[in-house]
Amino acid sequence: MNRRVLSEAKFMLGCVTSKSVGRNLHLAPPFLVYDYITKANLQLPEVLLQKLDMGNRELRSCRACPRNCDVNRLEDKRGVCNTGRNPIVSTAFPHFGEETVLQGWKGSGTIFFGMCNLRCVFCQNWDISQQKHGKEVTPEHIAEIMILLQDEYKCHNINFVTPEHVGPQVAECIIKALDMGLKVPIVYNTSSYDGLSSLEIMDGLVDIYLADFKFWTNETSFKLAKCKNYPEVARNAIKEMFRQVGDLVFDESGLAKQGLILRHLVMPGLEDEAKLILDWVVSEISKDTYMNLMEQYHPDFKVGKRELRSRIGYTNYEEINRPVTESEVDSLRQYARSIGLWRFEHDNLPAYL
Repeated sequence: MNRRVLSEAKFMLGCVTSKSVGRNLHLAPPFLVYDYITKANLQLPEVLLQKLDMGNRELRSCRACPRNCDVNRLEDKRGVCNTGRNPIVSTAFPHFGEETVLQGWKGSGTIFFGMCNLRCVFCQNWDISQQKHGKEVTPEHIAEIMILLQDEYKCHNINFVTPEHVGPQVAECIIKALDMGLKVPIVYNTSSYDGLSSLEIMDGLVDIYLADFKFWTNETSFKLAKCKNYPEVARNAIKEMFRQVGDLVFDESGLAKQGLILRHLVMPGLEDEAKLILDWVVSEISKDTYMNLMEQYHPDFKVGKRELRSRIGYTNYEEINRPVTESEVDSLRQYARSIGLWRFEHDNLPAYL
């Protein structure tokens, strides 16, 4: 890695101090692996070349995500995501705010992509997801940042955040990083509004899918994310992710190595939809799914502000214009246990030593 790239990468990464994290994780043989080798490192060279070709075909008439914009991103044309040939990278750093099984004691090597293919009105990262905040970075440069996170910062994994609209470029980054010595697991941190063709490219490259399931109904999805077909797309995408990686497994130290982590942000007044999501996880995915039922919702972005919508009229999203209550979170967690789910992030809270 040349000095200019190293300097730019360090500037993007910034200065981060790590803390040791102790975890109370009960490991059993079905969920325990030894001497894990990442999926990407097991791929034959010809398979990797096929994935690069698949990615180029997706970008040539863009089908990278379910928006299906049909623009030629190889020529730097832009569709809904406002991203051309190269991804927009907002920040990259060792992250200590992810799931305990990902962040460990040295952090998850997180690369935040700018822009998003959803338009969530409550987004807490709206300055990144809805505005161009960051710089366009080539896959070669991103691969070098990945190696810096692995080798210099000793991160436990590489974590791509909001990759749904840049799946082909993510594959290119991973493949280039393999030639530079990439060894740590790849985390694909997604809203689950992913194209199945992009997930096909990810098959054999991604070790851990960190997937969100936001809404159950089209009506809620349209109103709160401006996307009618999110629920169906998410169901199909999560099924495919699970097919690829299965239930979450760990090494002896309790670090996640492979599998599905499923997130759901508990929101005010949407308990019935949340229960339907959990029912679906039990019936269609696995009772052994590692779940993170998140409690940090608060009104943000357009919530509480007057907005004109073409089919709704003026709205300030009053129904979600309050924080989620402790009782709402507790009720949903109790329901999850009652239907047989048992692996929860909130049971594995970090104890800082």
